[in-house]
This record gives sequence, C-alpha cells and structure tokens, in this order.
Amino acid sequence: MSTDDPTKQDPRNTSEPITPKPNASSALERVLRSKPINPKQGVLALEIAKEVEIEGIGMGVLSDGTPFLSGRGLARLCGVSNSVIVEIGADWNGEPARPRVERIKAILAERGVTTETPFSRSENDPAYIYPDSVSLAVLEYYAFDAGANVKDTARRNYRILAGKTLRDFIYTQVGYDPTNAVPDAWKQFHDRVAVTFNKVPPGFFIVFKEIADMVVTLGQHGLHIDENFVPDISVGRTWSAHWTDNNLNEEFGERQQCDHEYPDYFPQAASNPQQIYCYPEAALGEFRRWVRENYVGEGKFAKYLEGKVKKGDLPPSFATLALAAYVGDEG
Repeated sequence: MSTDDPTKQDPRNTSEPITPKPNASSALERVLRSKPINPKQGVLALEIAKEVEIEGIGMGVLSDGTPFLSGRGLARLCGVSNSVIVEIGADWNGEPARPRVERIKAILAERGVTTETPFSRSENDPAYIYPDSVSLAVLEYYAFDAGANVKDTARRNYRILAGKTLRDFIYTQVGYDPTNAVPDAWKQFHDRVAVTFNKVPPGFFIVFKEIADMVVTLGQHGLHIDENFVPDISVGRTWSAHWTDNNLNEEFGERQQCDHEYPDYFPQAASNPQQIYCYPEAALGEFRRWVRENYVGEGKFAKYLEGKVKKGDLPPSFATLALAAYVGDEG
C-alpha cells in the first residue's frame, strides 16, 4: 500500500485530470510541452514503424500500431533505475510470484490484460520494449502501490497523464496516425486535392488536376509533393507562355481566372486565395500533347528538377530516379 496520507484523493478514483503545480518539473512534463515529432513479446514478426527519444524517454509505435516505451524510457518515467525494470521482466514468471510483479499483473488484470512477458523485441531492433498497457501498469505501481518505494516522479507523471492515455500520448509525440487514413508521405498531395475540389468553373480545367498522374507517378518512386516540390507552378507558367505565344485562345476560346488555395500549412497559403488561370476543356488534348512532347520531351521538366537539386530542395538521386520513372511511364 502507498505510504501517502489515505485521506488524500487517489487520482485513479476520479475522471478529472489533476493539474500539476506550476513549478513541478519532470521528464514527462518537458515532453508534453514539446512539439510532436514532423520520420514487438518474444521476438515478434513486427517492425518498429516510428521511434523517437525525448528527454531520455524512448518511445515508438510498432508496425501493427502498438505504442511502446523502451526499458530505459519506462525507468525514467517511473523514477527508478533501469535495473529495476530488468528485474521485473526477469521475475515475471517466477515461483512464488514476487509481490511487485503480482501487483502489476493485478493492475493489468483489472483492465482485462494478461501477458506471458512484460516486454518483447522487434525484428529490426534487439532492445526490449514495453507495450503501453504494461508501461502504464508499472507507472501506476510506482506511483501508488510500491509502499516505501513509491516514487514522486512516478506519481507526478501519472497525474500529468490523467485524462490522457499513454497510447494517445505516444502517438502524438511520434506523429503516428492510428487510422492511417492518409499515409504521411501522401498527405500534402491529398490536402491540395481537397482544397481545389469544386473550385474550377464548368467547362474548364486547371493544370494542378491535369498533372495528377505525374504527381502520383513520382510519389510512387519516392518523390512526394510538399511546399518545396510544387510542379504545377512550373508546368503552369510554362504552359501559360505556350498559350499566349501561340494565340491558343483563338483556337480554343478565352481562358479565365479562378480562385486557388493551398493548405494552411503551406507557406504559399499566406496569399490565399490566389487567382490562377483555368483553360477551356477543348484545349485538353493540346495540353496533354504539350506536356508529353514539349514540357517533358524537350527537357523542361528535367530543368525544373535540376533547379530544385541546386537549391537543396531535392537530393540528386531522387531527381534522377523520378525523371527516369516518369519519362519511362510516359514512353
């Protein structure tokens, strides 16, 4: 039992989060104040999908979505030495059961969790890792049930987590989307598509939507759209010059302007909404021929990529592979 005054309220018995004192300081507090980071029991056939260490607390997410703490990270969270966490694992199936392990197992059982071992290892990392369910049970033990070994650090960190699950906390810190609705690499492209939806007047097209096949092809080869890689600007300017130089309005009709926006986290969003040209649908065939034969075929796209490499926005290997992939697909 805890040695604390029994008349004080146990945070486990209330749904209201307990706010730490303003001068309280712990590794977890510093982690909670930090910005989230914008890249397994026995040995599991799983890999670590994301992993980070903040203020000495190692944490991550396995490829099946299971959040975890490293052994040393769990020790730091609880205010104990790493050897204590190692001992808990070593004693997990001991006979007779050690009181410490027995109580931690009881905490897990209250939550409907049983496990043959408190830790596991991934295929791509030999270190022991502790799933969020076990980590939280160990933290609770050292916050309230360790008798003379109750740790102020553990209690403070448990209180900070009140009303916020350890699972959500780890997901936030490593930047993991448990729904995986849109993979991180494709998010910016998806967001740009979303903000252009239904913005083009009937009977017209815009360059961004018409080069979606280019963006997807490049993304499949590792070159994803972001604030530094906005190919529709290059294509749009070059196509606009081709349009005016060849008086294409006389053949296909006058182009118009329409509103265009970038997602709010793009630096280009500072000037939202912007006016861009939209072109008569009658010119779609000419546009596609021009992209294939002129923009790509005459080296304008290669020049755009080379410019990005010189600015440091793209690594040379990505630019070379991406160009080869797109030109190959076009051929």
